[in-house]
Amino acid sequence: MKHSAIAAGVILSTLGFTGTANAEDDAFITALKDGTPLLNMRLRYEDVDSDAFPEDGQALTLRTRLGYQSGKLHGFDVMGEFEDTRIVGQVDNYAPQQAGYPIIADPEVTELNRAAIRYTGSNALQGLVATYGRQRIIYDNARFVGNVGWRQDEQTFDGARIDYGISDFSVSAAHLTQVNGITPGFDANVTNNLFNASWAGMPGGSLTAYAYLLETDNVTDSQNDTYGVRYAGAFDLDTVKLLLTLEGAQQEVEAGDSDYYFAELGAEVAGVTVKVAQEVLGSDDGLVAFQTPLATKHAFNGWADQFLVTPADGLEDTFVTVGGKLAGFKLAAVYHDFQSNEGSTDYGTETDLLVARPIGKHYVVGLKYAQYNADDVKDDTSKYWAWGEIKF
Repeated sequence: MKHSAIAAGVILSTLGFTGTANAEDDAFITALKDGTPLLNMRLRYEDVDSDAFPEDGQALTLRTRLGYQSGKLHGFDVMGEFEDTRIVGQVDNYAPQQAGYPIIADPEVTELNRAAIRYTGSNALQGLVATYGRQRIIYDNARFVGNVGWRQDEQTFDGARIDYGISDFSVSAAHLTQVNGITPGFDANVTNNLFNASWAGMPGGSLTAYAYLLETDNVTDSQNDTYGVRYAGAFDLDTVKLLLTLEGAQQEVEAGDSDYYFAELGAEVAGVTVKVAQEVLGSDDGLVAFQTPLATKHAFNGWADQFLVTPADGLEDTFVTVGGKLAGFKLAAVYHDFQSNEGSTDYGTETDLLVARPIGKHYVVGLKYAQYNADDVKDDTSKYWAWGEIKF
């Protein structure tokens, strides 16, 4: 009891409650009143047609997130958010609910999606943000650390994170103890340390250096250490904006080392963007390939999700992207050519198409299609989605 009383006194003193109860009561109520309710609902239909299965997989699911973000009290705020995914209507050919159909990775689940306390600094510590709890983390373009926002059950992380930014420089460090994946089967207890530092003073853009040191608890030889550098820039040339992204990384695991390279050159003219790129996830003599276990993988290497795990011979993805807006609609088309990094395996090609339309500030509707044409390996697969979303 004595230690508990002392601890309680320290906490109250830190928050400034001692001796000023009435004022702090008012400040506490004000923080609650200044808070923001959080609501996000997405209704989505997905159809998957794969030559590996006799029938299509289909699912109509509704994802609901409901939460609350408080106002600030002495630099602190708290937030909590629940997430629920439900099947809408009677669906018989929905995996994982029913075996024998292509997987649609949106299982029925109700969970605590986020719950964290955050400190946003003071006049003496401007630019500092410290977060502890279950949180969303997205670094850069989410290629190595992301929330997998496309799936109904997003990926979140348990742990502590510190961000600091001053002028053109920003740095972030996180220690993670659990990964909450897109399905309950992907949850894992981990000892992950993430470091990401960026300088926005480079000509045309920013330079980022990172180190992601990952290890799954109680799993032998699970260490995965990745070190890399990324440059992303844009150059205005009269009526044309040139886009350039260059990135390189090395990954060290028990079975060997592998490299990652990305180069993209693009141009934006009259609201239309065209980009040509190549991404290489290397292989160490076909024994082990470069992996991105915490990434938002759906956004890379084709929306048909054929390469969520990099093949042992690695992957070379050469692709062209065309995008823009027309009459308020967002339009995008991507063409991929997939090859192995080791040997001469032709993995196939893929065409991806997207049309989406925001309606006001809070609504979005969209259609999306992916057609993967297999060559030496895998199976022809097509996927399409139709969805509507509301967010406050």
